[in-house]
Amino acid sequence: MSRPKADPLARSTGLATPGAWLDFAVRLYAREKVALGQVAATAHDEALYLVLRTLALPLDSDESVLAKRLTAGERGALREVFRRRVVERVPAAYLTREAWLGGQQFYVDERVIIPRSYFVEIIPQQLDGWLRDPTKVRRVADVCTGSGCLAILLAQHFPRAKVDAIDLSADALEVAKINVRAHRLARRVTLHRSDTFDAVAVARYDVILSNPPYEPSSLVDAQAPEFRAEPRMAHDGGRDGLAIIRKLLQQARARLAPDGVVLLEVGGLRGAMDREFAALEPHWLHTEDGADCVCVIHAARLVGRGVA
Repeated sequence: MSRPKADPLARSTGLATPGAWLDFAVRLYAREKVALGQVAATAHDEALYLVLRTLALPLDSDESVLAKRLTAGERGALREVFRRRVVERVPAAYLTREAWLGGQQFYVDERVIIPRSYFVEIIPQQLDGWLRDPTKVRRVADVCTGSGCLAILLAQHFPRAKVDAIDLSADALEVAKINVRAHRLARRVTLHRSDTFDAVAVARYDVILSNPPYEPSSLVDAQAPEFRAEPRMAHDGGRDGLAIIRKLLQQARARLAPDGVVLLEVGGLRGAMDREFAALEPHWLHTEDGADCVCVIHAARLVGRGVA
């Protein structure tokens, strides 16, 4: 007869300060092999975020708050949040109902993938360099918008542009609606329920941007529990990960302005993109961490060479 698994939080009863909880949580994350990357890259940063949020402390609090004495209720709240995070493997952003991108706060819940994208550095730093005149951008599309965060960043970056935010998931669009309203952009960001552009009227876009589902189905099956907690359709890009990208590029031919560009974030598919779409000459943009997984394709290449 197998012995019941020990409670990983059993030793937390004597933790009297936020700092003690932080140190305990970092060790707990390592021991339980908690997956990271949805909210923070390190256990320390994610655990600190959860400690501060659970105690209703500002995220920019100084270190002195880590020494404050906790009440019994606060200790109980921390125990519960780390039980859900470590034992149940609920992503941190679903526990706090928020995500941060580009220094801005967005609402999230289990209906959407947790926002994380290299476009947060590409949009303000590199996108304009690929446009003839960024001040004349009037129409933009964010395909597979999810929570709507990238559509919002695009609307803020191009203050004269209309943005079409497109997603197949009705649930995701309900979350996107919350965020668009919270950022007061409902007049310029229009939500569309559509499989890529299938149900969207033809328009000419200066920019078509997408962070689509790009994981091969077999990899989605093997994801850590935290990532399986996100909607599968936000991850699954078909057998080789390229199914939605192929369709999007085919449709983009009739929808790009003559000087327009398509930007795609494709994770680990750079090699596959270069092989299949070599004729389009995708240009890979440099990112701060060297992942370089965002490409730009100019309208002249897409329309002139075509997509099979």
